[in-house]
Amino acid sequence: MKPNTKAQKEVALELLNKLNIYQPYIKGFEEENQVCFFECYAGFWIYQEPEVYAKMKEIERKYGCIVYAVTHEFTQFGELYSFLIVTQYKQEWKHLVHSYGKNHRAFAYVWNKDDDFCSEFGSITVHSFGGGIKRIA
Repeated sequence: MKPNTKAQKEVALELLNKLNIYQPYIKGFEEENQVCFFECYAGFWIYQEPEVYAKMKEIERKYGCIVYAVTHEFTQFGELYSFLIVTQYKQEWKHLVHSYGKNHRAFAYVWNKDDDFCSEFGSITVHSFGGGIKRIA
């Protein structure tokens, strides 16, 4: 199935709003396809991290998805980058983010930089605060 990037982008914009992301980051995504990278709620553009940007592009190419936000955490099982995505499958779109107050379950591709074999798709929990997000589970 060929991805419908225009429709995927519209869904991504809805999800960014649902996550209460800082409006200039949403505008950057909408107007210039800029993806925000979050470190403990603070955001900056992903192109400022060339290795992570390259990984994002690889994921989008390989799986036909669109990445709309990225978080970064250090855990006991590795350094993790969570790429929040809109899949190419329209039937999945209504299940990509479920919100519970300031916490949200979001579908993501999680890259374990320390052990790539442990990288996988799945749902993660992020917390919204001050226009940013942070993975909490």
